[in-house]
Amino acid sequence: MLEDLKLKVMNVAKQAQREGMCKHKSGNFSARDEETGLVVITPTSVDREDLVVPDMIVMDLDANVIENQTGLRPTSESLMHLKIYQTRPDVKAIAHTHSQFATTFAILEKPIPAVVYEVANLNCSKARIPVAPYGRPGTPALAESVVEPVKEADVFLLQGHGSVAVDEDNIDEAYLKVCYIEELAELYYHALTANGGQEPKSFPAEELQKWEYPKEIKFPNAK
Repeated sequence: MLEDLKLKVMNVAKQAQREGMCKHKSGNFSARDEETGLVVITPTSVDREDLVVPDMIVMDLDANVIENQTGLRPTSESLMHLKIYQTRPDVKAIAHTHSQFATTFAILEKPIPAVVYEVANLNCSKARIPVAPYGRPGTPALAESVVEPVKEADVFLLQGHGSVAVDEDNIDEAYLKVCYIEELAELYYHALTANGGQEPKSFPAEELQKWEYPKEIKFPNAK
């Protein structure tokens, strides 16, 4: 069931490992089928490059495993994914990675400010990437820890753990956002280093919210 969605989630998981966003079997990915409400999610403790479509697992929002063709178990952080879908019914996909720079700030419990304007694309209502308080991986506490951060933004850090991004459309966009987290974290790290540890300038939320596609661009040949 949901074979196309399984393929998409699997391909993103493999891409994340190839690109160094998820090393050593870390991280997890999921997508929710709008018609059935079921969730396709990656299995636990499997090298991403070894994944095949039947390895992908289907769950419902009550944490019931509906299908696991090869007998694998879903990621131990499934409760976090399900809690996000319950908190944000608009979300269709979730990407969780352990990339280096983002995880550095997660260790420091340090939100990442909007040091570049592109943060406007990440739905950060407070012009920052927030940090979810500590919750032990695989526990309901971790799931509960993400409720407020995911209400604040489409991207956030997990204290001492990694980063998470959600998207209203698809898993590819969720993964793109989690890549933006890593890029922003690296830029912020270098800005702090070059500035002797002093905070660089950042954009306020009201400035980010003003962005719109330029109305001066016209399409005279559009039908």
